[in-house]
Amino acid sequence: MKSALLWLSLAAALTAQAQSPQVQPQTRPAARVDLQKLDYGLQPRQIAEDTWVIEGAVADFSRANGCNIINTGFIATREGVVVINTGPSRLYGEQQRRAIARVTDQPVREVINLNLHPDYFLGNQAWDDTPTRALEGSLQGMKAEGEAYEDNLYRLCGDWMRGTRATPAREVLAPGEIKLGSHVLELHRLQGHTGDDLVLLDRQTGVLFAGGLIFANRVPTTPHADSKAWQQSLALLAQWHQQGRFKHVVPSHGPVHEGLLGMEQTRDWLQWLDELMQTSAEQGLDLSELLRQPLPQRFAGWAAQPAEFNRSLVQWYPDYEQRALTPR
Repeated sequence: MKSALLWLSLAAALTAQAQSPQVQPQTRPAARVDLQKLDYGLQPRQIAEDTWVIEGAVADFSRANGCNIINTGFIATREGVVVINTGPSRLYGEQQRRAIARVTDQPVREVINLNLHPDYFLGNQAWDDTPTRALEGSLQGMKAEGEAYEDNLYRLCGDWMRGTRATPAREVLAPGEIKLGSHVLELHRLQGHTGDDLVLLDRQTGVLFAGGLIFANRVPTTPHADSKAWQQSLALLAQWHQQGRFKHVVPSHGPVHEGLLGMEQTRDWLQWLDELMQTSAEQGLDLSELLRQPLPQRFAGWAAQPAEFNRSLVQWYPDYEQRALTPR
């Protein structure tokens, strides 16, 4: 967990630097703020039968977007609503509840957090009357790192985070199936983006909630990542698509899409980054030289640059250097 906490500190610093060289780290604001004026403008969009997505900004955390860079969703099954992810703050969770209530009067049956990262679960605080569930590893990660997440998102997004306290999922979710009305929800535990990546596949509609395993038009984040395991999970998802098991892909970050777009982009980035670091380490380049590496044109328009590229290099490159120096 220490490496992840170090990454969080680096992430905050790099993001602040990328946004403005003059910005200094912020502490939690002391002045009273009218939270009624902070509106995420959440607009559920129906993407399939009984299925809605609330899309976040395709960007990095910032005050401009209130740290709302995640896609959350919900499925109104006629036997209750299943909510997927709760956003980056208590305020988001409260506004998410109201947005869902505008669409359906069905009661919310449960909330599912797809992994341990802050924008997947910091809105849980607004769902304290509803079962919230996550895989065991994710739940333990939320408990271990929640306070650090709070501090860093307060630093990055200020008043949007007011009143937010990390509230981990309260129940362990086991992989398997949930049948609600005509919907059979397959819950799969994969790995790569984190140690416990929950993927939800609705067999009725062919909608895949892929969590952090798939990024679209955005550089992947890697604080808990294992590149090899991640690419293996992407290969499995590609097999599912070939088998016709899903059509619509809801990544946690990036536009909702059909087919293999996000999978191919994510795999391409991971493979390129691995090759870059391995070759650079063998050539004896140091980290400062690598941080000046220009990106291939195919990645240049993706969101969250250069912060995510820099973060991944800072996190991973020392291991590549060490391996290059170790006699074989």
